[in-house]
Amino acid sequence: MVGAGVGGLTAAHDLVSAGHDVLVLEAAPRVGGKLLRASVGGVTVDVGAEAMLNRRPEGVELARSLGLPLEHPTLASSRIWTRGALRPLPRSLMGVPLEDPGPSGVLSPEGLARFRAAVPAPVEGDVSVGDLVDAVYGAEVTDRLVEPLLGGVYAGHARRLSTRSTVPQLVPLVEGGALPAPTSDAPVFAGIPGGMGRLPELLAATLSVRTGATVRELRRTDSGWALTVGPTTAAEELLADAVVLAVPAAPAARLLAGVAPVAAAELGSIDYASMVVVTFAFQASDVPELAGTDSSGFLVPPVDGRRIKASTFSFAKWGWVRAAGDGLLLLRTSLGRHREESALHADDEDLVAWSLADLREAVGGSAAPVDTHVQRWGGGLPQYAVGHLDRVERIRAAVSAVPGLALCGAAYDGVGIPAVIASAHRAAAQID
Repeated sequence: MVGAGVGGLTAAHDLVSAGHDVLVLEAAPRVGGKLLRASVGGVTVDVGAEAMLNRRPEGVELARSLGLPLEHPTLASSRIWTRGALRPLPRSLMGVPLEDPGPSGVLSPEGLARFRAAVPAPVEGDVSVGDLVDAVYGAEVTDRLVEPLLGGVYAGHARRLSTRSTVPQLVPLVEGGALPAPTSDAPVFAGIPGGMGRLPELLAATLSVRTGATVRELRRTDSGWALTVGPTTAAEELLADAVVLAVPAAPAARLLAGVAPVAAAELGSIDYASMVVVTFAFQASDVPELAGTDSSGFLVPPVDGRRIKASTFSFAKWGWVRAAGDGLLLLRTSLGRHREESALHADDEDLVAWSLADLREAVGGSAAPVDTHVQRWGGGLPQYAVGHLDRVERIRAAVSAVPGLALCGAAYDGVGIPAVIASAHRAAAQID
């Protein structure tokens, strides 16, 4: 197993459960990938992904199987900071309103009229989310509503991301004017008290894992595979019957260049976005404008020209965070999108200052935080460009022709935790 993110650890867990001897090799000094916890103001919170879809089963089922408790977000609602005010976020499908948003101020009178004039239209092939929404609902819906929501999930741009890969439900909405009735009234999201980072930590504790172990080469042998591991000055060769690559597209492409060149070329064409999460701890008594809020945070459309793209009021969104804070309010901001990596090159002090300036303008106040934490996620989120589904099909076809080889991770079927876990189950089943 190459890669100890939640995908690699899940696939390894499946294979061990099936009776295989598995060694997980991870280049980083820790496990978990984009699931990571850190102490901020003495409170351990997520500084990576903080939630997973609850209505998709893979994530919650895995957590329960490991004995981890689940918690759902509070009823606090999100806002959108646009046109100089925090405004209600309409019920939507990734930003496309599912009902008339009314005079909330998010859309101009002209944009609202354009939305109301939308009529169902056929969707031929794949098309970017932004181009589709522009054509049917108008560019303001894309710029003011779709961009902030889609950007929060993919750190990308709506007019570059594939509809059929990122928001496939949008196709029936556009074509028929309505979505199928919900199949469940269960909460949409779930988290883990203490942080989502507990999930890979607990998985890893049940497995044989080597961190700081970079796999530099992968080659076929008469009986299976040989992996070259470690620095060039002290490399070692490990032998395996089968290999699962649970790494981002670029390192997967490098390792597959000699054994599955078609797959390697396709993987090499998948681009990634980088982002930053800045977490703050405030004394509740210093920020009365936040302490009693009924909001879980806000999103920011790029068209408004702010530094941050979102802020999550973790203390208001998660009961366990408020309880753990014990008088401290924990919240976070995010910065950075695809091809806008300047945030990663800024100093921590600048990232904190930019975030504070936007927060103060959005919600008021002038209090200084008691602690901060800056987490950079360089190349953290794959970008599903138009045609992504076909690309993944070609990758899998090429890999399936190589015995004892499988792939999993966020580059294929979705960037959310349940989608990555599902890809891990699939990879393990192919090996098993």
